[in-house]
Amino acid sequence: MRTYVITGGTRGIGRAVAMDRLRSGHRVAVIGRGGAGAKAFLAEAERLGAGERAHFITADLSLVAETKTVIERIRETFDRVDAIVLCARYIRSERHLTEEGFEHSFALYYLSRFLFSHRMIDLLDAAEAPVIVNVSGPGSGTDQIRWDDLGHQRDYDTRQVLAQGGQLNDLLALAFTRRRRSPKVRYVLLHPGVVATSFAGDYDDGTAAAIDGLRAAAQPVEAAVAPILEVLDHPPAEPLTAISHGNRLDTGMFDTDLAERLYTETTRMLGALASARPGVSPTNLRRLLDTPVFGTVATLSANGGAQLRDELAVKYTGTTYAEHNPEAAQRHGDIPLTVVRVTPTKVTGRL
Repeated sequence: MRTYVITGGTRGIGRAVAMDRLRSGHRVAVIGRGGAGAKAFLAEAERLGAGERAHFITADLSLVAETKTVIERIRETFDRVDAIVLCARYIRSERHLTEEGFEHSFALYYLSRFLFSHRMIDLLDAAEAPVIVNVSGPGSGTDQIRWDDLGHQRDYDTRQVLAQGGQLNDLLALAFTRRRRSPKVRYVLLHPGVVATSFAGDYDDGTAAAIDGLRAAAQPVEAAVAPILEVLDHPPAEPLTAISHGNRLDTGMFDTDLAERLYTETTRMLGALASARPGVSPTNLRRLLDTPVFGTVATLSANGGAQLRDELAVKYTGTTYAEHNPEAAQRHGDIPLTVVRVTPTKVTGRL
């Protein structure tokens, strides 16, 4: 029995994938806003005799804090996750800020997917053939990204916001696979084409008319989910795959420099948000304590980083970090380091 986590799973593509997995005898956790969609999902699961394998987690994934809470709930419920299917998206004709200060589409379409990708690696790594399927719009380049205005404070335009979201997810996937924190995890960007779904959103008459036109000529959901199910059943061999309208794209054309730029900017934004929230949750503290930590109280400095780590490794072990910990270095790669100066009030022993 496999375990699937699906965002945006109460309607359209996400719901179709969720029901297929339940019919196939697997466990499914759907994350959404709740309401009628949640009740319908759980009722259908009961009708299929899959009630015990169907889980629904109510959350607003446009909020970073709620997304993190959902991930911790998943971690407390499951010991592994075989696949994450990222479908959640919401169209808005007018710019809307979340209570955390992010533009809504940027937060939901990009930030939540960043968090689900990077914060569940341990659960994915515990599965035999894990895969992340990011349902987006790969392969359109990077020309729609406003690096100086990612939240579209100037001249908000729905189509440009959605186009930027697709391009940001391309860079997210590239940066994720370059880090290779789990050699087993496969990342698939997939655009099934225009699909006759509900097109969830809050939009004006002009946008509504355009969506009606798209829906009239769109393919049925059953046809659209076929390539997604194929990826879930047979994850590709390559770390990164991009598929659009049934065609594989050349991911070698993706911009690695911009992927790293976006990763750095995203971690900065999320770090600034986290620093504004006092306290540490017990779950996060447990996860931190279960993670390999490199540090020494006496010599850490505020501007330390990878260079300091190697200096200390040579000082105490006679070899660099990568030489002393080859498996960890290969597994975690070149990751940002947070250096904390600690002033102990009591010393109980020495290493």
